Amino acid sequence: MFHRRASASSTRRTFIGAATALAALCSFPALAANNELRVLVHSSFDLPKPLLAQFEADAGVKLSLIKAGDAGEMLNKLILTRAQPIADVVFGLDNALVAKAQAAKVLEPVTYTQGSPVTQVGTNVVAVDYGFVTLNFDKAAFAKSGLALPKTLEDLTQPVYRNLLVVPNPATSSPGYAFLLATVAGMGEEKAFDWWGRMRANGVKVVKGWTEAYYTEFSRNGGSRPLVVSYATSPAAEVFYSKEKISESPTANLFLKGGVFRQVEGVALVAGGGQREAAAKFIRFMRAGTVQQALQTSMWMYPVEAHTALADVMRHAVEPTAFDSLPAETIADKGTAWVARWTQVVLK
Repeated sequence: MFHRRASASSTRRTFIGAATALAALCSFPALAANNELRVLVHSSFDLPKPLLAQFEADAGVKLSLIKAGDAGEMLNKLILTRAQPIADVVFGLDNALVAKAQAAKVLEPVTYTQGSPVTQVGTNVVAVDYGFVTLNFDKAAFAKSGLALPKTLEDLTQPVYRNLLVVPNPATSSPGYAFLLATVAGMGEEKAFDWWGRMRANGVKVVKGWTEAYYTEFSRNGGSRPLVVSYATSPAAEVFYSKEKISESPTANLFLKGGVFRQVEGVALVAGGGQREAAAKFIRFMRAGTVQQALQTSMWMYPVEAHTALADVMRHAVEPTAFDSLPAETIADKGTAWVARWTQVVLK
């Protein structure tokens, strides 16, 4: 594992049934101690322990971090426990989930100046970080083959690019789902699914999650595919975790129209939760300079606070100048149907 999304994060948008979710809830505490702040987080949540300990000391509470699987699972658990909330505050809901969360009335309004509208998640969610799902390519593999990098997604349907791309399944993977949404946003629904059908004919490989795509199928890690759906921060993480000191990443981003999705995630109050004073402090904590600095190389996301200095390694994580996203309401309304259609087009 070298960076964010490498464990359960690779499946942060798993679509699970109510029965499965209810069974999973048995392991979560329903009642909190008087000095306990229950924070529901996705499995990618990772901040330095000294920072968390300092928050506990400053707020006078004991943090109980409840890891709830991927963000989709986390939201399902919030919905299923509305009558008896399992947490006081939640971190990790993003712009692809916020409309569903608000419609389910599992969040309470929070007063906070969110900063730039570019990095807002929703009316009840305070933005904390953002990132981009995009294509990564293996520099050495392309150099060895002599093949030119594709300039458009349409190029990838050509025979010369056959069997080069691996993607995580959008039904079981957060980046896979985000990439699907990007194609719909960038091409329009009908053209997007036509493209996916032609990609199936051209040998696109589908795997369950990001971990398998990146660590098994991607040529950088011994696989046969020099193109992979990953993150704009992945090249920086390659440098950060390299066993040898390197000054240039062995991978790079490929920002193509219809192939870049901006994800913004944040923190919110859980409806019916307790510890409101401590929960408000936790929201402010997640926007504090120390946290905004740390999350860059612990969760491999960009900080939303504009004045935050970027970690030096983030110079390898170039941000795209354009991206393709959709309104949260549209995603909530049509996302499930798009995943079902994608499954029919690509896998059936």
